[in-house]
Amino acid sequence: MGKTLFIAEKPSVAMDFVKLLNVKGIRSNGYIEGEKSIFTWCVGHMVTMSYPEAYDEKLKFWNLKDLPFLPNEYKYEVISSAANQFNIVNSLMNRKDVDCIYVCTDSGREGEYIYRLVDDMAGKPNKIKKRVWIDSQTEEEIRRGIREAKLLSDYDSLAHSAYLRAKEDYIFGINFSRLLTLMYGKTVANALKKDKNVVVAVGRVMTCVLGMVVEREREIRSFNKTSFYKISGEFIKDNDEVIIKGDWKSIEGSKYFESPKLYNEVGFKNKEDAEILIKDLREIGFGVVNEVKKTKEKKNAPLLYNLAELQNECTKRFKISPDETLKIVQGLYEKKMVTYPRTDARVLSTAVAKGIKSNIIKLRNMPIGDELINVTSEILEKDYSKSIMKSKYVDDSKITDHYAIIPTGEGKDTLSKLPSLDKKVYYIILRRFLSIFYPPAQYSKMSIVILVGSESFILNKKICIDKGYLIVLGNEKDEEQESFPENLRKGTKLNINELEIKEGETSPPKRYTTGSMIIAMENAGKLIEDEELREHIKGAGIGTSATRAEILKKLINIQYIQSNNKTQIITPTELGEMIYEVINVSIPSLLNPSLTASWEKGLKMVNDKEIEPKEFMIKLEAYTRKNTTKVLNNPNISFLNTKLLKIKNQ
Repeated sequence: MGKTLFIAEKPSVAMDFVKLLNVKGIRSNGYIEGEKSIFTWCVGHMVTMSYPEAYDEKLKFWNLKDLPFLPNEYKYEVISSAANQFNIVNSLMNRKDVDCIYVCTDSGREGEYIYRLVDDMAGKPNKIKKRVWIDSQTEEEIRRGIREAKLLSDYDSLAHSAYLRAKEDYIFGINFSRLLTLMYGKTVANALKKDKNVVVAVGRVMTCVLGMVVEREREIRSFNKTSFYKISGEFIKDNDEVIIKGDWKSIEGSKYFESPKLYNEVGFKNKEDAEILIKDLREIGFGVVNEVKKTKEKKNAPLLYNLAELQNECTKRFKISPDETLKIVQGLYEKKMVTYPRTDARVLSTAVAKGIKSNIIKLRNMPIGDELINVTSEILEKDYSKSIMKSKYVDDSKITDHYAIIPTGEGKDTLSKLPSLDKKVYYIILRRFLSIFYPPAQYSKMSIVILVGSESFILNKKICIDKGYLIVLGNEKDEEQESFPENLRKGTKLNINELEIKEGETSPPKRYTTGSMIIAMENAGKLIEDEELREHIKGAGIGTSATRAEILKKLINIQYIQSNNKTQIITPTELGEMIYEVINVSIPSLLNPSLTASWEKGLKMVNDKEIEPKEFMIKLEAYTRKNTTKVLNNPNISFLNTKLLKIKNQ
């Protein structure tokens, strides 16, 4: 029987495998060899797609007549900086005494792509190949991943989607960047008063995100504030000091119901109309309680974190970029403290949920502070985890590659040594995880309608009567603990104590932050503030959990957008707005979030075996040919000049 070769994505991961499997091996250059097994590693990507000049030397020079460039067969090459390690991995894969290869690169599309390219360049050696698919770097999970490893061929559809994603980015980048640079690079350079032509960088996802930033900025610039005037009232019972506050609302029966004088149902367009109403109400002098309604409401803990939600949360709390959040949580994963971070799921799988109690037991023995140790103890003593299986937090249908990010319970000696920010990120993951086992928060709600003549004043009040899971989250603001007005029933007379006009003002749309942009990308260009609603309508997004932070970082690096380090607010640069205009007059569909999301959905359909890879490529090449021809036949340079001049002079 021959040896087994384990190929990891990084040296540190390979060393974890050696240690956890208790292999007594000899360290050589680029690998570790034991009696029955060999452990080696990639250094991230070791193989890449070749530039056009590898196909034909003349393609090194950009020329319109060579576009579109759509190879029949794609060429790949070893990255020069990784050549030494590639040669080592290549020789090990082709060793005669190696009869089985375990693929241990990251369990996701990109990790699959890293290995498959190496396998191709190594000549696809005829060995038994198995895929280790794990959700954390713990000893238990690694052993399970090896024990349950499936044949690599079971992941062929994932590999197809990975190759297609790379080809798609390559085709868009090579063809449209060259096309638009050659057509409009000089026009942009002239507008910016630069000597050299400006390179127009185009990316399938990157360009769409640029469009979202520019369009939001323009919405803000063109926004005109509108003032409106609300009326609030204070009421008291005879011989009572308790003041009851309510806001006027134009509902059915009101003199102003659906009146053109209203800005909306709670405010007037003109202050004078509000003053007239106040005068009429004061003449009446009292109100009568028309309705008192009391209800109870329960609110469950939010779903667990996926990468997008975690990045958004860290941007809001710590004002750090999504890229920095990813680095921190990736580090926690590599320290075995949390599960795989590049996930879109916000729930647990049934299999994981069945054994989740062991995570809580481990966490109780972690140095997480008395407060959270008491929380873990309560979860265990009251057996809260028992009900998790039938909750919204467990749903196999909402998991593709990996379940949500949760703490593993490992890292007892590591936690105290973490940098401050890493520790904070760990704790918000920990608190969110523990909160799902707690009962819901409970609220008592009261709605009071007071009639003054035919006009209604409404008071809505909500009081938290049982914090439930809010105790665990810790950072949540306490609800107001005022009491409800007492002894109020329908027909109770209330005297008007005070009526006042409050001026309001409409607000422009908010600029994206780096975190909220990640959420908007996940939801195909829609920035949905409500967390529950986001989960219900989520479909194919723009980019993936693994790539979104990198896309934002690239846009900042090429100076198309800028991010404020203190607030993480994103705005377009002058150059970015000009590039936007170039694309808008040439290939506007590149700016469309729905279309960009549809390409991502196509890749998912390949992964799910719903369409063949060939079908995807046919559509991709047709789109590229069609738009290349359209731009060549319709230059639109004079129209673009006008647009660029406007940007320069704004």
